[in-house]
Amino acid sequence: MAGGEGVILLRNLAFYPAFYLGSVLYVLAALAMAPAGGSALANVVSQWCRFHRFCSRVLLGIEIRIEGAPPAGPALYAIRHESFFEAIDLPCLFGHPVPFAKRELFAIPGWGRAARAYGCISVSRDEGARALRAMVAAARGFVAEGRPLVIFPEGTRVAHGDRAPLQAGFAGLYKLLGLPVVPVAVDSGPLYHRRLKRPGTITYRFGEPIAPGLPRAEIEAKVGEAINALNSDPSRRS
Repeated sequence: MAGGEGVILLRNLAFYPAFYLGSVLYVLAALAMAPAGGSALANVVSQWCRFHRFCSRVLLGIEIRIEGAPPAGPALYAIRHESFFEAIDLPCLFGHPVPFAKRELFAIPGWGRAARAYGCISVSRDEGARALRAMVAAARGFVAEGRPLVIFPEGTRVAHGDRAPLQAGFAGLYKLLGLPVVPVAVDSGPLYHRRLKRPGTITYRFGEPIAPGLPRAEIEAKVGEAINALNSDPSRRS
């Protein structure tokens, strides 16, 4: 094994037990805080996110670069999904976000209960309009609390360099919520979306807000283009 690959392997052997064993403690703390909810639970989740960033930087050698910034006011953030990195990183990126997450994730013991208490919104793709109305009602309540909404519009992880169509539910949420959409590009896949995670820099790029009220084809085209803005470098392909 080459020296560089050997170092990467050692970094991963340090990262996996440190982060995942530490995460067990954070999940237990989140469960303890779940009945109280509010700022106490949000603080535990934020600390877990910062712990992940710490482990990624110190043990894996991954740095973070942010281009642009979230605008003021309520918005629906549409972020590209290349790896678990950005899913774990949302509380660091947005403060106290409301993520839309696949219903299956809520079945994870411990995590699912804590996620519901935190304010994650379950996405049930097979229940059609009824599920969409439930998501919109929940989202409006969180917007009234001043929390940003965050969705992965592709619906699943997509390899760096590839493009995937946006899920229909994204356009439905955009239409019914009447909020501006802020697209966010990310290029985490080549570093984090592998068995052996690699050192380097993960970039987030905030796009310009897109006003509400556009036709479905137009909003999907604009968001698709913006979230893939960091997706064109072949040397970064996963």
